[in-house]
Amino acid sequence: MDMELPESYEVFMQWEWPDFEPYFDSLQAEKITSSDIDAWLFSWSRLNETLGDYANRLLIAMNQDTADKQHAERYEHYMDTIYPNAMAREQALKLKLLESRLVPPGMEIPVRNFTAEADLFREDNLPLLAQEQKLARRYDQIAGSETVDWDGREMTVTQLRPVFQDPDRNVRERAWRAATDRQLEDRERIDQLWQDLLDVRLQLARNAQKSGYRAYAWQELLRFTYSPEDTLRFDRAIEEVVVPAASRIYERRRQRLGVDHLRPWDLDVDPLGRPPLRPFHDVAELKSKASNIFHRVHPQLGAYFDTMIAENLLDLENRKNKAPGAYCSSFEVIRRPFIFANSVGLHDDVQTLLHESGHAFHVFERAPLAYSFQLEVPTEFAEVASMGMELLASPYLVESTGGFYTPEQAARAHIEHLEGNILFWPYMAVVDSFQHWAYENPVTAADPRKCDQAWTELWRRFMPGVDWSGLEAGLETGWQRKLHIFLYPFYYIEYGLAQLGAVQVWANSLKNPIGAVQNYRKALALGGTATLPQLFEAAGARLAFDAATLGHAVNLMETTIQQMEELYQTE
Repeated sequence: MDMELPESYEVFMQWEWPDFEPYFDSLQAEKITSSDIDAWLFSWSRLNETLGDYANRLLIAMNQDTADKQHAERYEHYMDTIYPNAMAREQALKLKLLESRLVPPGMEIPVRNFTAEADLFREDNLPLLAQEQKLARRYDQIAGSETVDWDGREMTVTQLRPVFQDPDRNVRERAWRAATDRQLEDRERIDQLWQDLLDVRLQLARNAQKSGYRAYAWQELLRFTYSPEDTLRFDRAIEEVVVPAASRIYERRRQRLGVDHLRPWDLDVDPLGRPPLRPFHDVAELKSKASNIFHRVHPQLGAYFDTMIAENLLDLENRKNKAPGAYCSSFEVIRRPFIFANSVGLHDDVQTLLHESGHAFHVFERAPLAYSFQLEVPTEFAEVASMGMELLASPYLVESTGGFYTPEQAARAHIEHLEGNILFWPYMAVVDSFQHWAYENPVTAADPRKCDQAWTELWRRFMPGVDWSGLEAGLETGWQRKLHIFLYPFYYIEYGLAQLGAVQVWANSLKNPIGAVQNYRKALALGGTATLPQLFEAAGARLAFDAATLGHAVNLMETTIQQMEELYQTE
């Protein structure tokens, strides 16, 4: 039975489980042989894409307005009714394919993934998985509702971010304290949410007969080519190689600001007293100049972005009751991406759009692949697509190429980006190490105050250079403000590994810009049809965990920073 969609998405979004069920029945009833496996896979793929689009559209609508009860109720209804039924039927179809022992060309990696997923699947876990997703959405609702009164104006905590760049240190401190105090008001609610999530995740692992949630998550995330020990080795490499470089950046900032100690509200202001970069006045300008940049990186990438503008596939403005953060989702039925962000006029918003557009270009480049299962890319490489685009686009930030800045401002933005990347690795190590600690010590981690303590210890290990004295409540609850811990457990090491891959792609572009972009696009077009190391290799990089490779990357970044500072006399 071929998948038939209603003419409008408004009608489609009213579908219930009985509307989907006949398609599963038909696929389950069909016999599959070597002569008809392609047609059967195509029908299953179409159904899989349709369900994915349905869920993504519900989630996007809820994120766009977290206060809309109808969106929340519709999403929860989906999680209670359609999601568990579809998961169970998907499992049956995976087993049917595996039992056939048929592996069409290009399906080797997806079949490997199906084998791991089938091993992990338990019927008892379906309501727990639905409950986990609903709890995660509660985190979005809490964070999305956090507003402060700033000089008589109600502002979201995100909208307050530009004030952290104010040259007046007293103003910055006042803004930082206002935001932190508001977030601390939700401390007990997030404590309870964490305990609820921990209970659900531990039960998921028990039901699947795994040694612990980390083992469960590793298999769920389809990590075949590296182990938890590898990620901890990478964290130690960061401590050895990156933390000293980060300390040099912090010390340089302290000296330039002329302060005795760096405080949390000193990290976003320009240390040389220059006014904050204000790259755009409105989202229309952000879109227009981003388009110019992508056309310079490669005309086809620019065309992809223009398609997104034309088809209204961008929601970039920040507003009250909009969920925090940014992401790129996808509608695989039409092979189109969708970017969600919270732009408020900062250079960070430019970097975010470059980043998420890298994900969007991944959706476009892999679109010709036949089956939805081939579109599922390891997240470690998906982030190379996004982080690599940030760096590949950096030469075109200048106004002369249609970008946002004068040459001096573009150099400043590039320096800040490279410094931010260096500073990110230690923070990533804190988040990653915290999750290893939490799920390997779940009894202890069930006490939120023990979580506070563990986070603080890791922070002091990886993040020296900033004085948090007197701000202990803000420091120790930092884990509560990292949404990945609540929404995407163990999904953070990907950023660290991908950033190392992206720097290697960028290093190649400094020698051969055309070739580097060609390899980047070639790797994106592979989708999920190659192993993780093969994807890195196709892009001209290497999946690495060692201090030596990391050291080469950091050296290039620090050398570039020094050269640009000397060229534009930013001292």
